[in-house]
Amino acid sequence: MINYEENIEVQGARVHNLKNIDVTIPREKLVVITGLSGSGKSSLAFDTIYAEGQRRYIETFSAYARQFLGGLERPDVDKIDGLSPVIAIEQKTTSKSPRSTVGTITEIYDFLRLLFARAGDAYSYNTGEKMVSYSDEQIKDLIKKDYDGKKINILAPIIKSRKGHYRELFEQIAKQGFVKVRIDGEVKDIVKGMKVDRYKTHDIEIVIDRLKVVDSEDMDKRLSETLNTAMYSGDNVLMVLEEGQKVARYFSRDLMCPTTGISYPVPEPNTFSFNSPKGMCPNCNGLGHVYEVNEKKIFPNKQLSIKSGGIAPLGDYKKSWAFKQIETIAQRYNFELTDPISKISDEAINVLLNGGQENFEVDSKSLGVKRTYKIDYEGIANFIKSQYEDAATTALKRWAKEYMDKITCPVCEGARLRKESLYFKIDERNIAELAHLDIAELAFFFKGLEKKLEGNQLKIAEEIIKEIRTRIQFLLDVGLDYLSLNRSSKSLSGGEAQRIRLATQIGSQLVGVLYILDEPSIGLHQRDNTRLIKSLESLRDIGNSVIVVEHDRDMIECADHVIDIGPRAGKHGGEIISQGTPANLKNESTLTADYITGKRQIAVPKERRKGNGKKITLSGCTGNNLKNISITIPLGQMIGVTGVSGSGKSTLINETLYPIMNAHYFNGVKKPMPYKKITGLEHIDKVIDINQSPIGRTPRSNPATYTGVFGEIRSLFSKTPEAAIRGYKPGRFSFNVKGGRCETCQGGGLRVIEMNFLPDVYVECETCNGKRFNRETLEIRYKGKSIADVLEMTINEAVDFFELIPKIYRKLKTIQDVGLGYISLGQQSTTLSGGEAQRIKLATELSKRDTGNTFYILDEPTTGLHFEDIRVLMEVLTRLVDKGNTILVIEHNMDVIKMVDYIIDIGYEGGRGGGKLVAKGTPEEVAQDKKSYTAKYLRPELNIQD
Repeated sequence: MINYEENIEVQGARVHNLKNIDVTIPREKLVVITGLSGSGKSSLAFDTIYAEGQRRYIETFSAYARQFLGGLERPDVDKIDGLSPVIAIEQKTTSKSPRSTVGTITEIYDFLRLLFARAGDAYSYNTGEKMVSYSDEQIKDLIKKDYDGKKINILAPIIKSRKGHYRELFEQIAKQGFVKVRIDGEVKDIVKGMKVDRYKTHDIEIVIDRLKVVDSEDMDKRLSETLNTAMYSGDNVLMVLEEGQKVARYFSRDLMCPTTGISYPVPEPNTFSFNSPKGMCPNCNGLGHVYEVNEKKIFPNKQLSIKSGGIAPLGDYKKSWAFKQIETIAQRYNFELTDPISKISDEAINVLLNGGQENFEVDSKSLGVKRTYKIDYEGIANFIKSQYEDAATTALKRWAKEYMDKITCPVCEGARLRKESLYFKIDERNIAELAHLDIAELAFFFKGLEKKLEGNQLKIAEEIIKEIRTRIQFLLDVGLDYLSLNRSSKSLSGGEAQRIRLATQIGSQLVGVLYILDEPSIGLHQRDNTRLIKSLESLRDIGNSVIVVEHDRDMIECADHVIDIGPRAGKHGGEIISQGTPANLKNESTLTADYITGKRQIAVPKERRKGNGKKITLSGCTGNNLKNISITIPLGQMIGVTGVSGSGKSTLINETLYPIMNAHYFNGVKKPMPYKKITGLEHIDKVIDINQSPIGRTPRSNPATYTGVFGEIRSLFSKTPEAAIRGYKPGRFSFNVKGGRCETCQGGGLRVIEMNFLPDVYVECETCNGKRFNRETLEIRYKGKSIADVLEMTINEAVDFFELIPKIYRKLKTIQDVGLGYISLGQQSTTLSGGEAQRIKLATELSKRDTGNTFYILDEPTTGLHFEDIRVLMEVLTRLVDKGNTILVIEHNMDVIKMVDYIIDIGYEGGRGGGKLVAKGTPEEVAQDKKSYTAKYLRPELNIQD
């Protein structure tokens, strides 16, 4: 009898490629699920265990609530027992909103806002003095003390430095029973029809009361009533003016500058939120950047004339209202539409860009009379800006964006908050400055903060600081000390995003939960691996179960229980081939065990390639944390860029080198990070970047459509004799357009049956039986197979089937070569693992004819790959380099690093402590470096003694 208190029992799991498996997973243990890429690890962890946990959670809601949530489909499994509440920490879950930052995801920023609202000191943005605020009693006591025996006027400020004639305002004041006002320092009686100069700025205050301050009960009562009235009229601010004096003194219930009288509203957490109208900078709406029209993009070539398309947004001359207006402007400023733009005066260019309105007369020589023309022109720049801000369609917005540059907001200078919010400080730093520090520096700031606070401030802040410190520590524990709180979550890698969510979960201190993680070690240097494993162990030790889908050797060896799925991938996987402790695993004869025990290994090449002697030199890079770094990239070799997480590898390669090369070869528009100079670009023909983004977001996308091989297959089917007789074109064989597809399921192969408050049920389309095409299309056969049969073939089967068609064979063969022979041509892209998607991209690029002079950039290609998959991948990359191409790999995996020809090691630390060139040279040369963290882990791989 199985004890469900101690185990999670899965019986009969058949999701995707799982072969009706039964598995027992111990609870409150660290369990690693490993196996080849595509063997069924994620199908078991996420699509079976997590999906069932989610479904059960939603089942607890009422039927009424469930109809709004959208039901979850029951995974194809007979039974799961012993399941606790499940939380999945995946790589794809961070928000892509520009408003989401590391601070908001981890909730540290929320605590900071609370800290500043309750314990921050306010300073005047005019004088830098500390702001003061008074209660009504304090104001009354101060007036009695400071003005004893003196005659004073009590004023309520209502207009401060604004233009206008204010006639209605004076009438309104008179109706309220007041008889005097002070205008620009002069007290006047209110008379009928009174107004001031509308074109000058004015300060206007109502004279609430005039009295002599004496110590009596009547005076107390009168003063209280006067103060109340003044505060009401003056929006919580009043002024006291001594008779015969020119300068008044300010008092306020809110925070107020004692010299200039400016006041801030009482701070609340929203005052410091860039997502709330109360705190956001009004110019950039809290984004920290704005889009500005770039004149160079509007006039890309000033040697062209307006007539021949010199104004890029308008294109070549045509008879339209816009060109008619430009002709009028040309008459006014004496230029022709055939003149080069460089010859047109600056004044005319300004009108073209920013618009103008005027009437002017021109003498008509032929008629001998004067003609009047009217310019009423919005201006190209204004039109583009209005389209970007107000366009109804995304396409128009995208069009406008082409002519604009993203710049830091000039008002808040990227701080995202309004001016007042930035003048609340704790220990001389405002909230934006703290959000800009990296986590390690922030931890140092909070270390001794209590000593710098006193009295109530300390009492209020104590608990909040404790909470912030704990959360910062969790981020440090998962190796994210180089991030800052204002880092946009859009710019995080999959591994970083996952580790942030992990830190947040540890911070929540939940107990009795089942956590499922998907390769948390992605993008993490070996140095930080131990910290990550310790974090997972601490999650387990407080009473949670942790399941990790992982290939990392350290993680497997530190697990309490390992489940190995295989024996191969796709149709040939989906079985449990071993399970038990890491020690048990080593006695098995599985691929994973062989690599861990060293029976199999990825061999170090006998000699390193020397390259072709040419090189690219990039110098003076200063983007993000790069410290004026210069690198030399030898061509015709495999280059590895290494370094701890956050050291600046992605900034150097993805944000600086790739945009420069892309702009040079393909006119790419992405602006590179700052650099001084690049040389040697003439030695290569093109650059190709293969990154980790998914290949398709809809079930209609599949490997055949992504690689372009489906287009060739459709052409082939349209050339068969039967298709030619019927007049079928390639479009007939597409399941995305009308004609050849089954119209019942619109080419999806499945129909959705809506069950109201039960989950939607997907059933095979009864018309086409899941084939996606109609009967007439399926009658066309090539070598006895219909188009639907071809989509169901695995890559291995298709390679043999299309052997004699070179165009198709070449593309399929490269997919097979990167180790994806097991996936089917029509498999939905959404069901591909991260490693599979990246390898399909790689195959697509490899199938293009390479020039033997191509520069490939791969960002962590080992993501989601088993040791065996890495071996296959390295064989493909080696073949590419052997043809003369250059491959640059950003990588942490030692199996890849030991095989490259040349290493560029960036470091020494992450964040501010990074951005320097630590070491460069062959792996053997870099391994000798005593300061490099990479070298420390590389030495054992190359059998070099410490």
